[in-house]
Amino acid sequence: MYTAKLNEFDTQNAIALVKEKFSHELCKRLTLSRVSAPLFVKKGSGLNDDLNGVERPVSFDIKETGETAEVVHSLAKWKRMALMRYNFPVHTGLYTDMNAIRRDEECDNIHSIYVDQWDWEKVITAKDRNEEYLKSTVCDIYAAILETAREVKTKYPVIDICLPEKIEFVSTYELEERYPDLTPKQRENAAAREYGAVFVMQIGGRLKNGEKHDGRAPDYDDWRLNGDILVYNRVLESAFEISSMGIRVDRKSLLSQLKAENAEDRLNFEFHRLLANGTLPLTIGGGIGQSRLCMLLLQKAHIGEVQVSIWPEREAERCKKSGIRLL
Repeated sequence: MYTAKLNEFDTQNAIALVKEKFSHELCKRLTLSRVSAPLFVKKGSGLNDDLNGVERPVSFDIKETGETAEVVHSLAKWKRMALMRYNFPVHTGLYTDMNAIRRDEECDNIHSIYVDQWDWEKVITAKDRNEEYLKSTVCDIYAAILETAREVKTKYPVIDICLPEKIEFVSTYELEERYPDLTPKQRENAAAREYGAVFVMQIGGRLKNGEKHDGRAPDYDDWRLNGDILVYNRVLESAFEISSMGIRVDRKSLLSQLKAENAEDRLNFEFHRLLANGTLPLTIGGGIGQSRLCMLLLQKAHIGEVQVSIWPEREAERCKKSGIRLL
């Protein structure tokens, strides 16, 4: 039977500690400033994210304007527009506390219909659009995670989270070569178990077997320069995704990826037109799960122990039988 390391009162205080400390470390290491961000955007603006390309947004009509709005899935495109609008200098960026509803999410220990994450975006140059710059940024984010983990362990000695001091890098193509008979998720589990912390690169394009490691919308990450930060979660005994991020598409990669996905009609949207004509800045960015990071660093077995959401009856009952107390 599972027993949480912290009671509910201490958990709430520890959540606040994680969020405050990590926000500070992230801003310091990536040179970010906090900005306000929307909960919803206009339908048809092209600003909402398709994530894996199939999720349905929550939408509603606005009485005053007669328009339809959509609750955001994430803010990848909005952030890039904001960097242009606010005239952020090169090598500076923004972050926001993003809240979203993902109605099609299948709820389990690590998935909820409610999403909270640090959404960040940073202006870069054409010379920065390379693997070396991507890896350097990943290392900065991982360093912020390690520093936050140390703070948590100091405040709550009962927590014994153990993360490696260094994050490793491996591409989806290398994982396919190494584990041809495993599924993508099984490959991630094997890599996370081996390294403890790993950045799985190049997600979205087709592998040698003709399949994708995982789906990615074609209009925000450059599939050659993106990836996921995974750690090995000892409580769940599996790979655990903390962040999805990448260098964003430029004009060339946007057109190529839209063509590959038969989605060239998106060029009719304002965001895509601005990107295609070179108006938007070149950027790197991503999302870092707030509840995910709290769950990892506080050694919780279920995301519902660190966030309030609505759970299917079967999931609530399963948690009850396992000794998991949902908020």
